[in-house]
Amino acid sequence: MAEKIAYDDVEVGTELPTQTFPVTRATLVRYAGASGDFNPIHWNEKFAVEVGLPDVIAHGMFTMAEAIRVVTDWTGDPAAVVEYGVRFTKPVVVPNDDEGATIEVSAKVAAKLDDNKVRVDLLATSAGQKVLGMSRAVVRLA
Repeated sequence: MAEKIAYDDVEVGTELPTQTFPVTRATLVRYAGASGDFNPIHWNEKFAVEVGLPDVIAHGMFTMAEAIRVVTDWTGDPAAVVEYGVRFTKPVVVPNDDEGATIEVSAKVAAKLDDNKVRVDLLATSAGQKVLGMSRAVVRLA
């Protein structure tokens, strides 16, 4: 486990380490099995296109979970996250090739709150497009 971040050592504007998360069709199949979400837009290209999508897309909750990893890796304690919310703005399109897609996530401390808590704003993009809007976490630090 990483060393815990101290509230007094953090300032508004502190940037968290940026991370990139690969997403392949195999990733989506594993997530579907774990989550029980077998909606065909996440694995069947023909169906996804028929309903107006450009291709198979990643699960929104999967995208949300990958993004918060930037925060939990930074804090060293997943239980430090006391609130987390996003708006889904664009899907993560996952082509059927060896590369798949990537989700790039950056984050910074946007506000220092009471009780050793900070608000962290996240920016999640894929293929140059913002995929999560209003992505914010409240985190209790040491």
